[in-house]
Amino acid sequence: MTSFKDLKEYHDLIDHYLEETIKSGNKYENQLHEAMEYCLFTGGKRLRPLLTLKTYEMYDSYIHDAMPFAMAIEMIHTYSLIHDDLPSMDNDDYRRGKPTCHKKFGEALAILTGDALLNLAFQTIFKTAVASNNKRAARAGYEIAKASGHSGMIGGQVLDVRGEEVEMSEDELFHMYKGKTAALIQASILAGAIAGGAPDDDVAALRLYGEKLGIAYQLQDDLLDYQEDSEIDKNTYLSFHGEDETREKINELSDEANSILHELKHLDTEFFQNLTMELIHREV
Repeated sequence: MTSFKDLKEYHDLIDHYLEETIKSGNKYENQLHEAMEYCLFTGGKRLRPLLTLKTYEMYDSYIHDAMPFAMAIEMIHTYSLIHDDLPSMDNDDYRRGKPTCHKKFGEALAILTGDALLNLAFQTIFKTAVASNNKRAARAGYEIAKASGHSGMIGGQVLDVRGEEVEMSEDELFHMYKGKTAALIQASILAGAIAGGAPDDDVAALRLYGEKLGIAYQLQDDLLDYQEDSEIDKNTYLSFHGEDETREKINELSDEANSILHELKHLDTEFFQNLTMELIHREV
């Protein structure tokens, strides 16, 4: 069984492209470049760009053409973490055992580093779309932009911040999960499929698969963070259901996700079937 953690050649390729993309020949940008590099290379799993590459690979073997979208998604994910860690948001001092961006470089540069990564993500997408004059590239970029914005990740983050002040209904909580967590996971899959030339029926199926995978991923996070979240009275799925019910919901979503994959009989979806099970049973 292939694990996404074992795909070292993909990890190395993503890191290489990211290093080349954030390079700057302007000496006045050295500090910004240092902060961008620091945040991009802190030992992340590279889950989202791997989803893009592996989905693309179901339709086209030359994954280098999917790399701009994979990089853009990782830059957007990283920018969101930088801003999440800020004192006005989660106020975290450490991420993955290292000082957060604002702790190492100061709050102002941390904000600007996140802004720079977000803009570079879309610069990377537009550069590809213009150079290729390819409608698929524009469609893939649109999915990433939509998932990152007010109706996706940012909208979900707003609900999360609001949830620290007022109690949320279960419906509101699921809407937050769909935006904050599932949207970018879903877009990672869709960008790879669209860029690779997937037919519309496949795109529709993978859209639903990505949403179910993303919500299951977040519910597993809820279980892993249960003790910490309960100490600060954070709104999570476990605010409404017990641990056993949460595990049942995760298994239900993962079964539904894998059923969607099984319907795509013309594709080799074994990697994604294994990945679904691996993510919902992860311990970190």
